[in-house]
Amino acid sequence: MCGFTGYVNQKDVPSNTIVNMANRIRHRGPDDEQYFQDDNVSMGFRRLSFLDLAHGGQPMFSEDNTKVLTFNGEIYNYEEIREELKQKGHKFYTDVDSEVLIRGYEEWGPDLLKRLRGMYAFVIYDSKKQEVFGVRDHFGIKPLYYYDDGDAFMWGSEIKAFLDHPNFNKQVNIDMLPIHLSFEFVPSRDTMFKNVYKVLPGQYFVHKIGGDTEVHRYFRFNYDHIDENQTIDGDAKQISKIVKESVEKHMISDVPVGSFLSSGVDSSYVLNEAAKLKPIQSFSLGFKNSKYSELAWSTEFAKEIGQKNTPIYINGDDYFNFLPTMMYYMDEPLSNPSAVQLFYLSRRTRQDVKAALSGEGADEFFGGYNTYLEAFPFERYQRWVPKPIRKGLASVAEKLPRFHGRRFLIRGAQPLSERYYRVNYVFNYEDRDRVLKDPSLNRDSGEFTKHIFDEVAGKDEMTQMQYFDINTWLPFDILHKADRMSMCNSLEVRTPLVDKKVADFAATMPIKTRIHKGETKVSLRKAAMAALPERVANKEKMGFPSPIASWMNMPKFHAKIEEAFTSDVAQRFFNVDELQRIVKEHANGKSNMQKIFTIYTFILWYEVFFPENTSAKTVELVHKTK
Repeated sequence: MCGFTGYVNQKDVPSNTIVNMANRIRHRGPDDEQYFQDDNVSMGFRRLSFLDLAHGGQPMFSEDNTKVLTFNGEIYNYEEIREELKQKGHKFYTDVDSEVLIRGYEEWGPDLLKRLRGMYAFVIYDSKKQEVFGVRDHFGIKPLYYYDDGDAFMWGSEIKAFLDHPNFNKQVNIDMLPIHLSFEFVPSRDTMFKNVYKVLPGQYFVHKIGGDTEVHRYFRFNYDHIDENQTIDGDAKQISKIVKESVEKHMISDVPVGSFLSSGVDSSYVLNEAAKLKPIQSFSLGFKNSKYSELAWSTEFAKEIGQKNTPIYINGDDYFNFLPTMMYYMDEPLSNPSAVQLFYLSRRTRQDVKAALSGEGADEFFGGYNTYLEAFPFERYQRWVPKPIRKGLASVAEKLPRFHGRRFLIRGAQPLSERYYRVNYVFNYEDRDRVLKDPSLNRDSGEFTKHIFDEVAGKDEMTQMQYFDINTWLPFDILHKADRMSMCNSLEVRTPLVDKKVADFAATMPIKTRIHKGETKVSLRKAAMAALPERVANKEKMGFPSPIASWMNMPKFHAKIEEAFTSDVAQRFFNVDELQRIVKEHANGKSNMQKIFTIYTFILWYEVFFPENTSAKTVELVHKTK
């Protein structure tokens, strides 16, 4: 696991710029640093080593020295690909997966991507073709960004690397603010920085030096091969085999691997499978004297399977004091409250191991979110009540005072692309109209992501919801925070349930083996039940909860929020009277936690990345791992 950056050379750029850019992301790779420069490009690399520790430095060269690679990630089937390449006459000098990438690209070009299984982002500069090739893994586990303003072109594992390039024109992408307020992230290639783009999961770019940038898709997860003949028992058996094999692949390392552990079935299942291979230390986070803490569950489970568990505690001061630094490491504003817990969990884990397994992805692929259950009553309603009648009932309901069923009638007239709660996860259109300083910026969040639902038009609503989450919530929120909060601690997080083979099977599962009689991810739970205590396999999902809603009303933390909500940044972007109303409502018992947290973290993000435009106190971004 590593970090890399680079750029197409320009006459006015000092040669040491690449060193400064790579140093900006040294937390991704503290073990080593190396560079490559020629007349066309500059490339920098920071290494966090796991395989063949004495070799495998990057940038790495092709056999004829015309291609140069920088790579971040793990290729779990690299040994099989290496044998295939050896049979074709390629020579290998190390036992690292990065060498398979450069040799494979020599042999197959972009067709190499069809063979890969893993988490990865890599860039290859081809001096013969005068082009830069950059790619991101199937599901977006590892990040890759590029900046392209028509003049300067640069790329990197994190946006912050661009800050040290003299031709990076740092600007807020204000058009994306209402979208961020809806989703708590930007669910597209756009970012909150102008001219900075994400390489989306399953995509690669080709930048012709002195020319244009093309983006291509090499993989798209789909539900085109659902098998209605599959059963819960049969799927559970298949999941058992696939998860076992995936965990084995994700355990490959020349250094110790640990595991995150909550009280839920996903991380417990992953840990239990890993423990069958070798002793493994787990790490759990919680809160003292709090109903939100899961430590009692996780500690007891680790004890049951005979593995060491390390509990970690944080409090409100830990939480709020870290938020400005969190925004720096996130690159973009992300208002998922669990990100802070993940930072402290990663920081302590890194003291003992270099990599940790995680149970992320099970809910998206196997149908684990309770919100998927609402697909069934809405589908029945829309099947039996004609559209004109539904629209009429919705129109009447909107004009009436609140009553039981009012929300259902209103939403029942909407297509799923508008109705699905992720589309207005934090602020809906009316909320944004009130909170934005410039309401003309407001836009329809449903229209912004409708194309994703269109890609699975004709599928049932639950399948559409899962597809949407796999293409938005998973890469832009879950995996994004996992990468940033672990890598800022120089810790690699591995996700055996976000895996090509696991996903290939999940894509064949009919609804009846995903959800059955109101029970979510029923086949995964049945597979887990064969190996775990029933109380763990069937435990209700908690997510990654925290007491932040109550902390917000504590005087010292409430004062921080009040200061931010009356700051010059707040006045630049928001209607501060509306902000005050939201805070007051929360203090009086109406839960506005997510709304408050989304605005608060955006303000902190802006103060961190645009300090020249704010009167806020300078944030000291010092990260201590010891």
